[in-house]
Amino acid sequence: MRKLWLIFAQTVTVSLAVLFVVQTFHPNLLNSVDKTLVIKEAASTAKIGSAESYSVAAKKAMPSVVNVFTSKKAAPNPHRQFMDDPLFRHFFGDQPDDQTQRENSLGSGVIVSSDGLIVTNHHVVESADEIEIALADGRTVPAKIVGTDPETDLAVVKVDVKDLPAITFADAEQSSVGDVVLAIGNPFGVGQTVTQGIISALGRSHLGINTFENFIQTDAPINPGNSGGALIDTQGNLVGVNSAIYSRSGGSMGIGFAIPISLVKQVMEQIISQGSVTRGWIGIEAQDITPELAESFKLKQVRGSLIAGILRGSPAERAGLRPGDILLEINGNQVIDSSSMLNLISGLAPNKQATLVVARDEKEIKVPITIGKRPKPLSAKNDLKD
Repeated sequence: MRKLWLIFAQTVTVSLAVLFVVQTFHPNLLNSVDKTLVIKEAASTAKIGSAESYSVAAKKAMPSVVNVFTSKKAAPNPHRQFMDDPLFRHFFGDQPDDQTQRENSLGSGVIVSSDGLIVTNHHVVESADEIEIALADGRTVPAKIVGTDPETDLAVVKVDVKDLPAITFADAEQSSVGDVVLAIGNPFGVGQTVTQGIISALGRSHLGINTFENFIQTDAPINPGNSGGALIDTQGNLVGVNSAIYSRSGGSMGIGFAIPISLVKQVMEQIISQGSVTRGWIGIEAQDITPELAESFKLKQVRGSLIAGILRGSPAERAGLRPGDILLEINGNQVIDSSSMLNLISGLAPNKQATLVVARDEKEIKVPITIGKRPKPLSAKNDLKD
């Protein structure tokens, strides 16, 4: 044991002596070794950091995101009748001709087919007289509306350009809360911009934004001009179409909403094939079941949708539904609340048979019904009626 200790002590002494000699007579040699170690450490750090870069996803999706510019005639000047009055013109000056006044707005869109089909928001192109699309390669081309769906705030426009870079769609079932997402659009008209965040929530509804709501909530910064732009995953695939933000200032506050790709595809395919969206309808007014209502109706669970009113001549009236019935199931699918009821009924094909389960007089009964066609909305935002 003593011999081993002497060997160790002599080795350390010799090593220190060599280090002292090298440091004294060849200091540059040690500096070069230190630099080599620093370079290797930096390279290792860069390699690890590259996993946090989303440049590949952004480069893949950015050519598929376009800027949308619209214009329409401005509302008539309320003072038009006074413009020929000399006294009015003395105080207010010459007012521009109504015919020359136009309102301009901007938004974003996503190329979904190489032959020129682009998905955007309904509110971006609503009432527009002229639509221009600015492509990623710098070209600006006119566009025409193929169809719109105010109830989901989606629209499809088309440009007469071929071989465009169409975006790829993500698997709707794979999105999860906490997933990293990127928002691509044209905020405030500054040019194409990419922001990063996560999926904060899925299935957001009861927001009063659209009739049919199933939003992805994200904290990726979304600002005016981003509407209709792309929300993508880290592989560059389309997860949703940016639609709205919650804001008290007009800018991003970390609460943005995107229409999920599952709903986008459903609406887009109908618009492309028939120019509009056809939905099921039975003609009822409904409200959510509260704990108080559930107790008064002696329900076992707080679920379902209370039928508050029935339209005359509607499928619901013909099927024998009554105000006060509680709708529990539609074709075997549970009704959680009025929003889910609305989505389930809208997904049914008109003129087809369906089976409803309703609670009436503390009993559950099955009611066969022939589904009607949902009337066109008067506005983009409606009450919960079906």
